[in-house]
Amino acid sequence: MNLALFCKVVDNFGDIGICWRLVRQLRNEHAIEVTLWVDDLASFKKICPEVCIESEHQTVQHIQIQHWQRQDQQFEVADIADIVIEFFGCDIPPNYIATMAKCQPQPIWINLEGLTAEDWVEGCHTLPSSHPQYPLTKYFFFPGFNKKTGGLILEKDLLEQAQQFNLEKQEKNAFLHNLGLSDQDVKSFKISMFCYPHAPLMDLLKTWEHSIEKISCLIPTGVAQDKIAGFLQCEPLSGSKYQKGNLSLHIIPFLPQAEYDKLLWSCDLNFVRGEDSFVRAQWAGKAFIWHIYPQDENLHHKKLKAFLNVHDAESQASKLFSLAWNGVSQAPNWPELWSNFRADLNSIQQLSLDWQQQMRNLGDMSSNLLSFIKAKQELDKKIG
Repeated sequence: MNLALFCKVVDNFGDIGICWRLVRQLRNEHAIEVTLWVDDLASFKKICPEVCIESEHQTVQHIQIQHWQRQDQQFEVADIADIVIEFFGCDIPPNYIATMAKCQPQPIWINLEGLTAEDWVEGCHTLPSSHPQYPLTKYFFFPGFNKKTGGLILEKDLLEQAQQFNLEKQEKNAFLHNLGLSDQDVKSFKISMFCYPHAPLMDLLKTWEHSIEKISCLIPTGVAQDKIAGFLQCEPLSGSKYQKGNLSLHIIPFLPQAEYDKLLWSCDLNFVRGEDSFVRAQWAGKAFIWHIYPQDENLHHKKLKAFLNVHDAESQASKLFSLAWNGVSQAPNWPELWSNFRADLNSIQQLSLDWQQQMRNLGDMSSNLLSFIKAKQELDKKIG
């Protein structure tokens, strides 16, 4: 089989991050020939340095990459893949759809939706939608957190890699040293920070500055730069370390996906944002705080609360901290929130591991997606 996945980058790295992990898994574990259409090669390159932003067509890790620049592009039947996935309703080129209708057999068309724990997803997962103009059917596929959804992206050896990395202390320490941490920093309480610009980061950094324990916070270059500059009273420089009280602030390079996974495995607490890093934090098996992508009329708050309600690793201290971090709480007391969260961290850590096993039992999303597709292909053959 061959597959085409169309991705429009909205959330900088979350969209392309999910799509890139998915197509690599489909290629590496299921031997599917994949073409990834993506409109923003600059964001793509941040998580995959092999990408050339000047190239209209290229091959990266055995995957065909097409720079998606136009909606009026013309296609022939031979151009159409057996499986067509559009990520998050991204409106694939009209002529691609028209040409899909000419194919025999017609491709399986999937709208891969965004991740949410809201109840309505269970009733919409795998629902068909008929095209108003062509004899084509599109199916909605939702990742999720229970058996009534598609599960989460999980490579077959990821958890074993994480376990091995954590057992090899020399490798982990070398990784952290390469990011600029000293031996003392490696022994401190380590936090990775990935958030949107509006996060109340300055208040939290001030809290950590006056912490009773040594804290090392690792922040990728460009993340919440204005807030960090306000806290430091200077422009943060990539590769630099800044010491404020008991807080060591490390401005690290923006890491490729495999290296970012190692960062999550190395830290005691991970702040993540969007969808891709959110999922990877769950597979890291560490405590994490999610900064959800903002939506109009604060619709993201409803999505956040839905996740907090189903996430078994959430303690009361963790829930209150998450709500404050996402602007749900008014005038939060950050020193008190942090103190309560930190005191509860050991139990949160164990609950995170329990949650990880619960998610693992759902099966990985890529395999679940392919099982659904193959069932539709078999049904189409019988009808044909």
